[in-house]
Amino acid sequence: MKLTLPPRISPQQFDVALQAFAGVVGKDWVMSTDADRDAYADVYAPGSAEQWPASAAVAPASAEEVQAIVRLANQHKTPLWPVARGKNLGYGTAAPRMAGSVVLDLGRMNKVLELDPKLAYCVVEPGVGFFDLYEHIQREKAPLWLSVPGNAWGSVIGNALEHGIGYTPYGLHARNLCGIEAVLPDGDIVRTGMGAMKGNASWHLFPMGYGPTWDLAFTQSNFGVVTRAGIWLQPAPEASLELVFDIPEAEDIRWVVDTITPMKISGLIEQNVFIPSWLGKMVLLGQRKDFWDKPSAIPDWRVQELLKEHKLGYWQVALRLYGEESVIKAKAEIIKAAMKKNLDVPPQENWWRTGDPISAFDITMGIPSAVPLQLSDWIGGRGAHMGFSPVVPATGAHVLDQMKRSRRIIDSFDVDFYASFTINGRFANNVNLLIFDRDQPQQIATMKKLFNALIDESAKAGYAEYRTHLGWMDRVMDTFDFNDHALRRFNEKVKDALDPNGIIAPGKQGVWPAAFRDQAKEGRA
Repeated sequence: MKLTLPPRISPQQFDVALQAFAGVVGKDWVMSTDADRDAYADVYAPGSAEQWPASAAVAPASAEEVQAIVRLANQHKTPLWPVARGKNLGYGTAAPRMAGSVVLDLGRMNKVLELDPKLAYCVVEPGVGFFDLYEHIQREKAPLWLSVPGNAWGSVIGNALEHGIGYTPYGLHARNLCGIEAVLPDGDIVRTGMGAMKGNASWHLFPMGYGPTWDLAFTQSNFGVVTRAGIWLQPAPEASLELVFDIPEAEDIRWVVDTITPMKISGLIEQNVFIPSWLGKMVLLGQRKDFWDKPSAIPDWRVQELLKEHKLGYWQVALRLYGEESVIKAKAEIIKAAMKKNLDVPPQENWWRTGDPISAFDITMGIPSAVPLQLSDWIGGRGAHMGFSPVVPATGAHVLDQMKRSRRIIDSFDVDFYASFTINGRFANNVNLLIFDRDQPQQIATMKKLFNALIDESAKAGYAEYRTHLGWMDRVMDTFDFNDHALRRFNEKVKDALDPNGIIAPGKQGVWPAAFRDQAKEGRA
């Protein structure tokens, strides 16, 4: 990828900045060749990856080196784009929102600093991935489970900071954060909560502190660079039971949600309940051409044939219960009775007890996997995906309304409909997965128009995305329009106060510093 400089920086100034960075991390950890820039490009970009190019990357090995790099970035007016491991697939990976930013790659900071099996937490650096933490827990023989997202290739901290979701009782990953260390945009360093006191033993145990609580202010934000964080973990249960229900019809999602939500809110069901549509199973069985070899969307009649042939429901509900075996059995009977009111087919039951081997692919038991990456092979060619991900109230009426709306819009663009809902209690995350071939310009053009239509029509209905791709960060922030976009104005005030030079992640989530606010219209998809 050719060099794109940061705004208002000359080639000579840029070279001086990189030399200064090398003085901190060593020349081998300042990466500025064309191949280096390619390595930090968005591999799933909807269009040319050169729309969001990095100018270089710098990889510090400690919080002290992060501080030094941030101070130098201020001195040289060189914007930084922090990434933990850069595996944010479908949302921009490691690419920066503002063209020419230098990627601040925290992947070398990969230590598990603490693991407490009694109080069930760990302290990790941003470069620690889900596989790393899982293997560390196994080596230590700690009776703990972590919560993992569907694709666990990325960073534990990074996923939590981006509001990632898993499928255990600890599945709201940002909520598991407790006690953060962050480098501020001026190079100062702060510890949140009880960690603001030196040596405080409750830093990673008490989720608030004294005065304002800032942990979540560092999530999806550009107010600082997180260099370590406490993460709460789930104690390994004595036993676990999975109940798998195949749900026959698309519109059955209404009664499913209305049945599950009260049990989730009451605590009878603890996990986040993941409900994928049928295509979520088909992508694991082959490529699209094996089941439908035409460019048009798979028609309903063919969908029904595939469901019958592969013995699938339109939706699948996998409910997992955790704890004492006698308690689990009692809960399972309550759940089966509730589901039987609308569904006669009994569920498949999968037991796990302490000492039993655990399946290598079971996200509901905290086992990290990269199997879902193969979904991009579904379409063929240079497959990629994006997710349109609004949040809706967890009622059957709201979920069905959003499902119908998304399907109507997606059908109008002649694209396959692949949706899932994750019931978190009072709300549901709806992910509409859009799979495309990056070598097909017409598919890319269709995806862009489709994504814009989904954002606009959902906003009219009162639903917004909780997370989105780089190219739509500003457009999604535009939908948060109460009181003339008061939230954006508030974020900008905080950003300008903390970061007058606009050094940390300009444009992230549609929050632009005054120093680069003129760049906001650039890089929109």
